[in-house]
Amino acid sequence: MNQQESRQSHETTILSVSGMTCGGCANTVTRILSRIPGVAKATVDIKTGQATVRGTATSADLVAAVEAAGYGARDLEADVEEGVQDGHH
Repeated sequence: MNQQESRQSHETTILSVSGMTCGGCANTVTRILSRIPGVAKATVDIKTGQATVRGTATSADLVAAVEAAGYGARDLEADVEEGVQDGHH
C-alpha cells in the first residue's frame, strides 16, 4: 500500500529551461533536478528546452535550483494557469 500511495502522490511538472546549449548542459540540469528532495525522476530534452520532473517537489523548488545553476526556468503549467486567469477579467 505504501508503494501505491507513493505512486499516486507523484506529480509531473514540466519546466521550460533556457540557456542550455549542449548535451552537457542538459545533463547538468538533469543532475541538479534529480538531487532535489522529492524528485523521483527528472529528464531534460535539449531540443524542446523542457525538463519533465516526476515527484513531490514543488515547482518553485525546481525553478530555484535550475536558476541557481545559471539557467533560466519557468513552470509551463503555471504559465497556462496565469493565462487563463488573465483572460477572465
